[in-house]
Amino acid sequence: MNSNNILEKVKKLREITGVGFKDCKIAIDENSGDIEKSIEFLRKKGIAKASKKMERVAAEGLVCISDKENKLSIIEINSETDFVAKNSDFINFVEETSSLVLENFGDLKNVLKSKMKNKKNVEESLIALISKIGEKITLRRCDFFDNNGVINFFYVHSPLKKNVGKIGVIVSVETEISHDKLSDFGKQLSMHIAASSPLALDENDLDKKLLNKEKEIIVDELKNSGKDSKIIDKIAAGKLNKFISDNTLLNQEWIMEPKKKVKDILKEISPEKIIKIKKFIRFKVGEGV
Repeated sequence: MNSNNILEKVKKLREITGVGFKDCKIAIDENSGDIEKSIEFLRKKGIAKASKKMERVAAEGLVCISDKENKLSIIEINSETDFVAKNSDFINFVEETSSLVLENFGDLKNVLKSKMKNKKNVEESLIALISKIGEKITLRRCDFFDNNGVINFFYVHSPLKKNVGKIGVIVSVETEISHDKLSDFGKQLSMHIAASSPLALDENDLDKKLLNKEKEIIVDELKNSGKDSKIIDKIAAGKLNKFISDNTLLNQEWIMEPKKKVKDILKEISPEKIIKIKKFIRFKVGEGV
């Protein structure tokens, strides 16, 4: 096989796989110019590289929201560096995977098996992307919001592209009021959640282990500060109530009007027709990694 022919095959292999010249040249040489075998060779090499990269921490990346007919999905896909998160190949992968999350009702196992535009499934495409970019990339988490009897709103903070950014929020509301009439409030509520990061909707939804741990910390802190044992329980109860208010959506101060709580705003918007927040989700890239 002459040098021109080798270069043509290397070029073709690069176009198909997106892998660098040197690796493509090795693959062509190792497989006697057979493109299909060279692709398989690179895939195996990519898998080997990816497994080593999986030991590294991926805390950067993007959040993407997809919507159709009041159905919404959200996904967080992580990379090691913010530089990669701005890479066009990475962004395209995030957007296409996000649309597949919507199609598969948030079932990540089915998403990984779903075919992409390149005729490969998501899992195969992920391996190829890791091999091409050279960083650990993970599909961290996703969620799906159906449209059964609810209105859904969403917000992406400082979007890099439409519906793609570092913080994404979806909130589901049950009401007789139309979507159009509530659209401004829905966006404000989504923005509030993005900024205030509530842990739960109300006190009953907070993790009891979390509350017990917080109470334990508060009591120990008060004891260590030399407070009189007779008033520790009273002070601790007040501090715990403040923690609950700060971390439950309905009891948080409304970010647009801090003298009022979110639950007060719900009543003000519709004194006659009930507005009930059913569910919300907030993804911030890398949070908790």
